Amino acid sequence: MTAQPAQTISVLGAGVLGLWQALMLARAGHRVSLFEQTPEPFVHSASLYAGVMLAPEREAETAEPLIRELGHEGVADWRALYPDLISAGSLVVAAVRDRAELEHFARRTQGHQALDAKAIESIEPDLAGRFPAALYFPDEAHMPAPAALSFLLAKVRRAGVEVMFGYQFEPQHAGLIVDCRGLAARDMLPDLRGVRGERLIISTPEIALRRPVQLLHPRHPLYVVPWGAGRYMIGATVIETEDDGPVTVRSALELMGAAYALHPAFGEAQILDMGAGVRPAFPDNIPRAIVRANERRIFVNGAYRHGFLLAPVLARAVAGYLEDGTVREPILTLD
Repeated sequence: MTAQPAQTISVLGAGVLGLWQALMLARAGHRVSLFEQTPEPFVHSASLYAGVMLAPEREAETAEPLIRELGHEGVADWRALYPDLISAGSLVVAAVRDRAELEHFARRTQGHQALDAKAIESIEPDLAGRFPAALYFPDEAHMPAPAALSFLLAKVRRAGVEVMFGYQFEPQHAGLIVDCRGLAARDMLPDLRGVRGERLIISTPEIALRRPVQLLHPRHPLYVVPWGAGRYMIGATVIETEDDGPVTVRSALELMGAAYALHPAFGEAQILDMGAGVRPAFPDNIPRAIVRANERRIFVNGAYRHGFLLAPVLARAVAGYLEDGTVREPILTLD
């Protein structure tokens, strides 16, 4: 199919999916506007609550094999775009009594190196003597969500996208609509569901981790992501509910207790923020773009736990479809 002419495109939703769509489409030569109902960036965006661990190998422990395959593309896209991406790998540990959890994780994943206690100390000195074994995933990366989102928004604006916050979008004469509104689009995507994630942001000068650490536990798995300047994002919970209310006491105790189990220094940390977000997911937990040509609308949705990882892949899939009609199944489908 021959290349199609530039189009007028309205992107709805300024989370990580919408930002990547707006950036890629503007770079492809389209006339792009980005609409977000909230007056301030990211106020109600589920993207703000992400751990932002670009971890396709670790995600393979529970996700479909496709996520691992596409995830490596996403990591490469982020590395090419974002100069502040931290490419220090990630670490998976377990207490002695939970050694079976670590062995199970190793069997279900690839791309890791087995470390003993001495090797753990060499890459994370503050974990010295705390764990007898670990899995090290050297090719993974991470970044603080607020900084990454702000960077993307600035890139979108520099690409010539008209960005409108606090604007109620009206579809008349909009051209093509790329709908990245998450759960707000469920009236048109009835198989979407909400998945709640809760997280703490804490600060302590007593411990200095260099990379994300995932602590395995049969009931309360935990990840700790260093955000720099003594700040850490602590997350764990994946709850099948659409309640976007405050963090519950039970969840807070589990998060803080697991962090303390990782290192007692976290017991003296200051809690800077505590919040919860609801992420949209399709039944198979695979994000995708859905083209409804008769409605002049492309939905990009279902981020689940993979929004940051797969946002650039989805953006390239949509840009490719608009360029020459390429349908990259299963992440882009015609409806």
